[in-house]
Amino acid sequence: MPETQTDGLEVLETREWLDSLDYVLSKGGPDRAGRLLQQLSLHAKRAAGVNLPFTATTPYTNTISAIQQPPFPGSQEMERRIKSLVRWNALAMVVRANKLQEGIGGHISTFASAATLYEVAFNHFLHAQNESGDRDLVYFQGHAAPGIYARAYLEGRIPKQKLENFRRELKPEGGLSSYPHPWLMPDFWEFPTVSMGLGPIQAIYQARFMRYLENRGLKQTTGGKVWAFLGDGEMDEPESLGSITLASRERLDNLIFVVNCNLQRLDGPVRGNGKIIQELEAIFRGAGWNVIKCIWGTDWDSLLRNDRDGLLVKRMGEISDGQYQKYFVESGAYFRQNFFGSDPRLLKMLDHLSDEQLARMRLGGHDPIKVHAAFKAAVENQGSPTIVLAKTIKGYGLGEAGEGKNITHQQKKLNDDELQTFRSRFGIPIPDAELHDAPFYRPADESPEIRYMQERRKQLGGYLPERKVRSQPIASGWESHFEEFYKGTEGRDVATTMVFVRMLGKLLRDPEIGKLIVPIIPDEARTFGMEALFRQIGIYSSVGQLYEPVDMDTLLYYKEARNGQILEEGITEAGSMCSFIAAGTAYATYGINTIPFFIYYSMFGFQRIGDLIWAAADMRTRGFMIGGTAGRTTLAGEGLQHQDGHSHVLALAVPNILAYDPAFAYEIAVIIQDGIKRMYIDQDSVFYYLTVTNEPLPMPEMPQGEGVREGILRGLYRFKASGKKDAKLKAQLFGSGAIMYEVLKAQQILEEKYNVAADVWSVTSYKRLYREANHCDRWNMLHPGQPPQVSFVSQCLKDATGVFVAASDNMKILPESIARWVPGPLVALGTDGFGRSESRASLRNFFEVDAKHIVLATLNALATEKQIAPECAEKAVRELGIDPEKPNPAFS
Repeated sequence: MPETQTDGLEVLETREWLDSLDYVLSKGGPDRAGRLLQQLSLHAKRAAGVNLPFTATTPYTNTISAIQQPPFPGSQEMERRIKSLVRWNALAMVVRANKLQEGIGGHISTFASAATLYEVAFNHFLHAQNESGDRDLVYFQGHAAPGIYARAYLEGRIPKQKLENFRRELKPEGGLSSYPHPWLMPDFWEFPTVSMGLGPIQAIYQARFMRYLENRGLKQTTGGKVWAFLGDGEMDEPESLGSITLASRERLDNLIFVVNCNLQRLDGPVRGNGKIIQELEAIFRGAGWNVIKCIWGTDWDSLLRNDRDGLLVKRMGEISDGQYQKYFVESGAYFRQNFFGSDPRLLKMLDHLSDEQLARMRLGGHDPIKVHAAFKAAVENQGSPTIVLAKTIKGYGLGEAGEGKNITHQQKKLNDDELQTFRSRFGIPIPDAELHDAPFYRPADESPEIRYMQERRKQLGGYLPERKVRSQPIASGWESHFEEFYKGTEGRDVATTMVFVRMLGKLLRDPEIGKLIVPIIPDEARTFGMEALFRQIGIYSSVGQLYEPVDMDTLLYYKEARNGQILEEGITEAGSMCSFIAAGTAYATYGINTIPFFIYYSMFGFQRIGDLIWAAADMRTRGFMIGGTAGRTTLAGEGLQHQDGHSHVLALAVPNILAYDPAFAYEIAVIIQDGIKRMYIDQDSVFYYLTVTNEPLPMPEMPQGEGVREGILRGLYRFKASGKKDAKLKAQLFGSGAIMYEVLKAQQILEEKYNVAADVWSVTSYKRLYREANHCDRWNMLHPGQPPQVSFVSQCLKDATGVFVAASDNMKILPESIARWVPGPLVALGTDGFGRSESRASLRNFFEVDAKHIVLATLNALATEKQIAPECAEKAVRELGIDPEKPNPAFS
């Protein structure tokens, strides 16, 4: 058969099939047509082995067609005017700030591209309170903060003076933070979203925690959504995509991502040679999300409707993002020739459109009708999370000042002509004579615009963003659970990790606060000896347990339940930290005083997820981070990547974390008891970091001396005074964590073999000592005419004599941080350097923190102070069996 005849038959057959499909669509609707296509595909594969080409994406068009979109419920004109006012004030805020202070920064272009997304959400979807009393939680894109401030200004929530002081927070009358920061604006922002990537992963675990609270019966209201407004460039961050399968696995239909696909990041295109919307669609569809693409505005509907042969859709899919960006900044004539000019049939579709009309055709993310349809579908979707991919233009509205250009992210200033163009484009009633100063503009309270926006927010339950502390302090009565730990273990060896686990088990059984405790574990429960909790309180699973566990016949089987209490997160410290943040801020977000205990390998905390820990501090998170298997020489065998000797050093950087390295059971009991009181009764905005170890050791009884409890909490107390009252040589030995036991051995050797009277001090928190001493020094500097304050370190050691030696399983810099307040030179022994796979004894010898090196350090300090001859210390090197030529562990 001739080729032309074959082609003609194919065209005819294709047309018959398409006509048949149109008939099914008209009679049975999209669902029936979809089932039919699935049956045809299955039949073709079974009957003839036909394999359809795999595709993870759909055509480069809107997911919701024009005939499917619902009617717009509000006044488009009124919302356009409000949006224009928000745009102007957001721009004016950044422009004015940079006129007043060169280089103060700020971002115009991100909100300019996302203004329609936010305005539709604020007017129709974001609930401050819904009918059941629940509320939506919103993660705002950090770089869009000026737009959020501008809207709050129009709502009357932020005074003009605060806008004047954008990025100038230290002004006497106050200012506005650069990005969302609850620490700096605790009544406004709820969630910090810069650094980028932290918003998406936090939103996922927040949505899951919302369901956790509901399934456990702690949260009675339902229907709230978690919204995350994100940037397309931000999706390159590992945290943005790393946990998306959790959301689909948990069927989190309370979670909505809105990605502002303006195709640009700071330096240039996100995917110049590709298509970021298609890429993200493939990723999220493959992960089980409901994907809604909002690419083309209403202006394109008639063209797509007439695209009978799919030529336009095909052309839309051929163009790369880099080329689309070029189209955005060129004229309508250029767009006509270069986009549509590839095929005469495409050009013919434009006969009724002028170049000017073509240039004004909006994208989906700038069309409130299309955005509303996408958001409505997202809210109504059931059984899976939703991502809305909205195509926009970065710097939309800036014109020649930066619309769609690579420089637009850095745009901070506009000249008078550019301001005039922007003013006129969006109809802002500011006269030319005033434009130079970019004045703010707010209509009167009784104006139609202000009344409309206030009414919309009233209908949605109030204002957003808004942060409130919704919980009440917990009641006392749980303190007795700690009493057994003050008595010690009467000679029995027990690791401080097991002390903590027993303490946690007792708290979990408390009738009042037990239900509020949230144990969070990244797949190490058995390592930490926590498997007994599996059966006691269960592991949370949104679907319960649909299988018979392999260890069902054992006492401590792996028990999953819908009302389970443990968040067993799998191997993800980042995800676990997000659960910790969600639980630790529930006192504000939900009004529920959940008390998270996040236990993990200490090496994989501050080092691995320091950015999230910083965000937790910003959010005023409460709870306990427990660094298990801590200590570079205490975790035997695991080696370089696991042995932690610097988490306490890294903890120095976080202003509101209280970091402790306790040695004894009673110290842990005092610290946790005080932590619960301080965070959940006194309502302090702090959280705690405790390191615990896996080395079994005898736990002593708590000393009865005055100031012991205070010393534990403030960081230092004398644990054991020397028994040699008549010795001339004196030493003060500082110990913490498991190395405390090496210090106690050294005390004994010094007294028995070298006639040195050594007192042993327990240093529970170098950080607290360092911060408090610096606070005193600062006060003294600022009050030179007043009696000086004396630091707690100096108070404790005021009568201490002799030399001072500190031994720690952390880097030397940690004890050295308090050296200036010690009444004599401080010799610090620590674990600088890479770990090794070895026994504890070998590791402590290698890092020179065992008893014999503590003894040598003490004798050498005495020799330096000319209290003994250098030969005595030299002789001790031989007697103690120390190799003076061994490699330096800090470098080897």
